[in-house]
Amino acid sequence: MNTTLLRILTLIAITFSHASCTQKAQKEYIHLNGFTQGTTFSIVYYNKDGKDFSTQVDSIFAAIDTSMSVYNQSSVIVAFNNSQNGYELDPLLTEVVKQSFAITAETNGAFDITVGPLVKAWGFHIKRGEMPTNEKVQELLSFTGSDKVELKETFLAKKHPKAMIDVNAIAQGFTVDVVGMFLEENGVTDYLVEVGGEVRTLGKSPRAADWIVGVDKPVDDALSGDNLQVKISLSGQSLVTSGNYRKFFVRDGIKYSHTIDPKTGYPVNHTLLSATVLDKTGARADALATAFMVIGVDSTKKWLGKHKDIQAYLIFSDSTGDYRVWMTPEMKEMIVD
Repeated sequence: MNTTLLRILTLIAITFSHASCTQKAQKEYIHLNGFTQGTTFSIVYYNKDGKDFSTQVDSIFAAIDTSMSVYNQSSVIVAFNNSQNGYELDPLLTEVVKQSFAITAETNGAFDITVGPLVKAWGFHIKRGEMPTNEKVQELLSFTGSDKVELKETFLAKKHPKAMIDVNAIAQGFTVDVVGMFLEENGVTDYLVEVGGEVRTLGKSPRAADWIVGVDKPVDDALSGDNLQVKISLSGQSLVTSGNYRKFFVRDGIKYSHTIDPKTGYPVNHTLLSATVLDKTGARADALATAFMVIGVDSTKKWLGKHKDIQAYLIFSDSTGDYRVWMTPEMKEMIVD
C-alpha cells in the first residue's frame, strides 16, 4: 500500500475520531462485529490504551463502498462502468486496479477484473443460472480482458466503450489490509481482521498464541464454519479461501461453477474445489485464490513452484469423486491438530 493512500485512509478515520469513545482496557481485547460489503465482519484487537476504533472502521468501510461497490449507484466504479471513455478514479480504486493489473500479469490473465459481464451473463450476478449462447459469450469476450482498459496515473481509460470492471474478487482482501494498516498506524500490535472470510492477522490472539483460522470443507451449500477441513495457525499474514462448492447451478445434469475462465468466457471445468492462499497481504491472497480456481490443480502447483513466497492449501476431487488435499511444505508446518 503506498504512503499517500495510507495517509488518506488515516485522515478518513481521524475525521470521526472526536466521536470515538476511548475506554481503558487492561490487557483486554476489543471485539467489533457487524455487516459490510454484503457480508459480515469481525475484528479482534488489543492496544495498550484500549481505544475503540469502531467509528473509524465504519468510516473506512463506507469509503471503500463509495469507491468500489458495484451495488452503490453513487460509487466511483459505477461511474466508470457507465462512462464511454473512462473515468478519474479515487485513490482507493486506483490502488486496487494497480494491484489487480499486477496479479493479472503474474497469472497470465487468470485473474481479470473485466470479467464481470460474463459472470452476469451466466446468471451468478443475480444468483440464478442462465445459459448464454456461444454467440453471446463471444460478443462479451470482445470487450472483456485487461487489454480493454488502461490506467493512466489515476484515470482509467476505456479502449472499448462497453468495457467494465468489477473488483469483488480482490476488494474484501484489500479491505482487511486497509483496516489492518489503520490499526497498526494507531498503535495496535495484536489483531485479527476478518471480512467475508478473508483474514489478516498480526501479533498474538487472546490466548497469547498465534491466531487460529479454520478452512471449511468443500461441501455443497454448507454454511461457513459448519464443517472445518483444517485449522491453520498464523500471525503477521493474511489468509483467503476461494471455492466453487457454494456458488453453482445445475442444468441438464451438468454442474456449472461460478468461476469463469476469462480466456474462454465459460465456467471452469476441473477438479479443484477450493484454494486457500496465505500471503502477507489480503488483497494478493484474495486475487490469487481466484486465479487458482481458474487454472486448476496442476497449473496452480506449477505456479506455486515458481513463487515460493506464497503458501497454499488445495482441496480437489480425484477420479472417484473422493476429496484429496495438497499443500505447500511451509503450510504443513502451520496446520493445527
